[in-house]
Amino acid sequence: MAVVASNGLFGFFSHSTWIVIRNLSLFLVAVFWLATAFWVYKDARRRIEDPWLVGMAVVLGLIPPFIGPLVYMLFRPPEYLEDVRERELEMKAMEQRLARRDLHCPVCRAEVDPAFLVCPVCTTRLRQACRNCKQPLEALWQVCPYCETPVEPAAVGQLGDTQALAPPRRERRA
Repeated sequence: MAVVASNGLFGFFSHSTWIVIRNLSLFLVAVFWLATAFWVYKDARRRIEDPWLVGMAVVLGLIPPFIGPLVYMLFRPPEYLEDVRERELEMKAMEQRLARRDLHCPVCRAEVDPAFLVCPVCTTRLRQACRNCKQPLEALWQVCPYCETPVEPAAVGQLGDTQALAPPRRERRA
C-alpha cells in the first residue's frame, strides 16, 4: 500500500502534464519578472535624466525579483522630465507676460506704448502729463524726473485706475 501511495505521488510529479504546467508557470513568472524590469527602465527614462541612475533603477528592478519595482515605485521622482520642462516653459512665458504687462491698456487690453497718455482704442487715460514739460508720468511719481516739477495728484478715475473701473464691493453682514 505504501508503494502505491508513493508511486501515485511520485507518478503525479513525474508525469509529463505536471512538467509542462511547471515549465509554463516558470516561463510566465520569468516573463512577468522581465516585464516589471522593463517597466522600471521605461519609467526611469521618463523621470530620471542621468543615465547612471536609470541603470541603477533597472538593476534595482531586476535583482530583488518583484520587490525591486515596488521599492523603485516608492523612491522614484514624482513627475516626468517632460512635465518639469513644460512647467518651466510656462513659467518663463508667464514671466515674459508679466514683464510686459504695462504695455496693455487696463480696460480694452490693446497694446499701448509707454509714452502714450491715452489709449488710442478706447480713449482711457493711461498717464498724466507733466504740466511743465508734457512728458508722461507714472501714477506714483511725486516729481517729474525730466524737469523736477512737483506732480499734482490725479483726479479719481483718471490714469486707467482699475479700482475706479471695478464695481463697488458690497460688504457682507454676519
